[in-house]
Parts: sequence; C-alpha cells; structure tokens
Amino acid sequence: GDSVQRPSQQASGSPRDTAGPTGNGGSGSSLEGKCHQALCLPLQLVYPNDFRLTDKEKSSICYLSFPDSHSGCLGDTQFSFRMRQCGGQRSPWHADDRHYNSRAPVALQREPAHYFGYVYFRQVKDSSVKRGYFQKSLVLVSRLPFVRLFQALLSFIAPEYFDKLAPCLEAVCSEIDQWPAPAPGQTLNLPVMGVVVQVRIPSRVDKGESSPPKQCDQENLLPAPVVLASVHELDLFRCFRPVLTHMQTLWELMLLGEPLLVLAPSPDVSSEMVLALTSCLQPLRFCCDFRVTNPFFIKTLQHWPHILRVGEPKMSGDLPKQVKLKKPSRLKTLDTKPGLYTAYTAHLHRDKALLKRLLKGVQKKRPSDVQSALLRRHLLELTQSFIIPLEHYMASLMPLQKSITPWKTPPQIRPFSQDDFLHSLEHAGPQLTCILKGDWLGLYRRFFKSPHFDGWYRQRHKEMALKLEALHLEAICEANIETWMKDKSEVEVVDLVLKLREKLVRAQGHQLPVKEATLQRAQLYIETVIGSLPKDLQAVLCPP
Repeated sequence: GDSVQRPSQQASGSPRDTAGPTGNGGSGSSLEGKCHQALCLPLQLVYPNDFRLTDKEKSSICYLSFPDSHSGCLGDTQFSFRMRQCGGQRSPWHADDRHYNSRAPVALQREPAHYFGYVYFRQVKDSSVKRGYFQKSLVLVSRLPFVRLFQALLSFIAPEYFDKLAPCLEAVCSEIDQWPAPAPGQTLNLPVMGVVVQVRIPSRVDKGESSPPKQCDQENLLPAPVVLASVHELDLFRCFRPVLTHMQTLWELMLLGEPLLVLAPSPDVSSEMVLALTSCLQPLRFCCDFRVTNPFFIKTLQHWPHILRVGEPKMSGDLPKQVKLKKPSRLKTLDTKPGLYTAYTAHLHRDKALLKRLLKGVQKKRPSDVQSALLRRHLLELTQSFIIPLEHYMASLMPLQKSITPWKTPPQIRPFSQDDFLHSLEHAGPQLTCILKGDWLGLYRRFFKSPHFDGWYRQRHKEMALKLEALHLEAICEANIETWMKDKSEVEVVDLVLKLREKLVRAQGHQLPVKEATLQRAQLYIETVIGSLPKDLQAVLCPP
C-alpha cells in the first residue's frame, strides 16, 4: 500500500535464472519496455487482498525482486527498487497525499507515479527442489521512501514467512492495518510480530540534522521497542567509501541531472548506492527519474556518458581503496575494473579538508554513523550554499505586500531572469557561505538546463502564487465590505461571493497559507454579502 498503515507484502517465486537489480540513476530514458519481453511467472501471494496491481506492475515486481543468478547471493539479501506505476484504478489512499505531503520533507513525500519495492531475498541450497536451491523473495511495495523502516520490518517478517508462508502474512497485515497513519513530526510505536518498532517521521520544519525518535511511553511497551534512528537515512559513509575522492564530481552530476549508470556486484550495494546518490541533493527535491534494474541492460547502456562501477569493498593499507577516474572509452566489456567512467570535469574543487577528516576517522576507527553525519552535513551545506542565492533572488520577484489591494487582481510574480540572477552572484553568491572555489557561474548555467532547476522553479513559483493569493484574501478580509457594496450591482456582489467561496474552500483544504482568524472572517463576509441580496438570490446561493 501507499502508507505506513497498509503496506503490501508481495511474495514472488523464482521467475527465471537471470534478472536482478543493478543501479540506474540519473535522467536516462525509460527502461520498462524491454524488461517485459521475457517469460515471468506470476506473484504467488498478494496482501492485502484489496491492493490493486496491473499485470505489468506484477511482471515488473517479479523481474526486479530476484538478483542475477551469477551474483552469488547465497543466504539472505535485502535490497530495494523503484518502478513506474501503470494506468488503471488506483488505491483509495491517494486522497490522503495532500495532507501528508504538505507537512513532510520533499524527499519523503509520497511518490505520485512510482512504487518503491523493498525486497528480502533468500537463496539456500535445497536438495528437495529440482534446481537444487530454495529461492524466494518477499517484497513490500509502498509509495513512501522509508527504506530503513521497511527493510527493518521485512527482517522481522521474512524469516517467519519462509517457514510459515501465507498464514504469517495474513497475521502481519492484520497487525499493520491497525497502525496509525504516518504523521510528520510525530513518534510512532508500530507493533508487529511480538516487537514494537519505534520511529519518528521527519517534518518539513525540522532542522537539517536528523532527529532520533523521542523515547515516549516506553513503560507501557513490553517488550522494549526497537528504536530506529531514521525511517529513511542510509549509512552514507558505507555507501560512498570507495568513491570519497569523487564526491564533488558525483554531487555535480546529480545536481545537473546527468545520466549515470551504477554497476555493482550485488543488488544491495547497487540499490543503496543509487539511493545514496539521489539523497545527495537534500533539501532539494531529486526531480530526475531513477530505477534499479537488471544486468540485461548493461550492454545497452554502455553508451551513457557517466558510469560508476564499484566492486567488493577493499582496503589500501588501513584506508578504503578508491575507484579511479577513467575515460568512458575505456569501458569495453562487462569485466571492466571498478572506476568512474566519465569525461566530465567538476566545476568546483574538491574539499580536501573533508576527505582528510573522513580518512583520518577510518584510521581512528570512528563509528560509521559519525562518519555518515559528517558527510551528510557537508552535502547538505553544499546544496544549501548553491540554493540560497536562488531562493533570495526568487523572493525578490514577489510583489510588495503594499501593492496588494482588496478589490483588484493581485500583481503578477515577475519572471525569472537568468542574466539578472548571475549578475547578483557577485554580491550575494555561494561564496558567502561556502569555502569551495571554482566555476560557480558555469555550474549555475548548466543547472538552468537541468530537470532540477525546472522542478525547483515550478515548486517555488507555485508556493509564491499561493502566498500571493493568501495575502489577497487577507487584504479583502481586512477591508470594509459594507463600504465596497454600496455602489455595486447584484452581479458584482454575486461574483464576489463565488470568488470568496472558492478561496475559502482552497484555504480550508490546506492549499493557502492563511490564519484561522482569516478563514472565520472570510466566512462572516460571505454571510454578510449574501444577506444584502434579494431573497431569491439568497435562495440560489444558500439552498436549503
């Protein structure tokens, strides 16, 4: 399902020998069409029963939930994938999206057109099976990117499911059905299979640092809860250990929406790398498409301009071995050595102090969560330094509040001028908050052509337009309505009623940022204006 209270567990049998996820990040073309040409067995079980999937979605889940047979994933493996939703009747939970998304950080909002699949795959030798191996995946499907929460949930459910099968999923879904809805800013206690998982759903008003869940009501929880530090944050340092020297280049590739293919020896490494890369831009929304797909596409995508190949984690002395930067022409076969294959040259210089600090932390055996916090803070501050000048310039395009009058259409937001913005950087650029040197102007020019600028601008323009409408509603509610009505025709008065009602409905639906007192005043104005009209018009505007 699409919310914490009703996730859907998918149980998939072995569809075929070869298919499995390798990372596919960036803004490349869709990979769906070719994925469904081969034969695939149907899902064995789907819970809850009212969760609807199209045949194409079921086929995608089967393909994406089984690792490549040559990957050697013996034992238990957890990974994730992302796939596009198909058309058809959707689940009824979509109605809750607006309220949740209005309070959640952009990176944790429900996906309107994609599903996330969280997989627990088991492959063990079994002589009783014809192929000699027991192979099965349990997949949790959601439109929420809560990778840490759902992977933890699967780690409780899957081992039991592989032993007890359908009755286990039925019992689990019954428990999950009683969970509270995800509420940004609140700590939730989620009971499942004899344990209580305690998590805090981040809120849009949270500061940059992640907030662990508050230890609430533990005296009433038996046994003691399993406390997750985050519902979504990965161990960034573990993911980026082999590419620390290229973090600046990778951050820029993500910022510019460049097509990047990630190849890794196992589905857990590739899927975590893709999710880690897409999280580099927080708090900026990642607006490009990204998938986790199977090795069938490796040859097909070798023409891509940027390919990251990572191998098994290795050490060089007491430091993590770093992949090398190589030209794309060196990538010829599937057996190519690990490396970042790209002709791209970063606009900004790398932060040598950060790299030195992280590598020194390895030598001193600093905990991975501390290393991840350092890396996450660096990426957050880098993205904020890049975005703040854009935010300041965008704010300058907003009409002055004194120009908003009650009975006139509010003035328009001025258009975004790239040249004016670039000229403003001399005095209000990222150099005020970031020590990194380099070609900031060139980076902004390329950013203007990226999907991320388009996504950021559309979102900010929408928010400013709603703010402008809210200010206009406040201006109307502060005006003297009786004075305005004295010389107005019935048509003009009725038009005002209809417009006020429309604004009031939108404001009450959390689309306009207005105070409760303003809403009450608007309702009073509507009643006052209707009361001034003839009885027949009153009957039309206020039917019994």
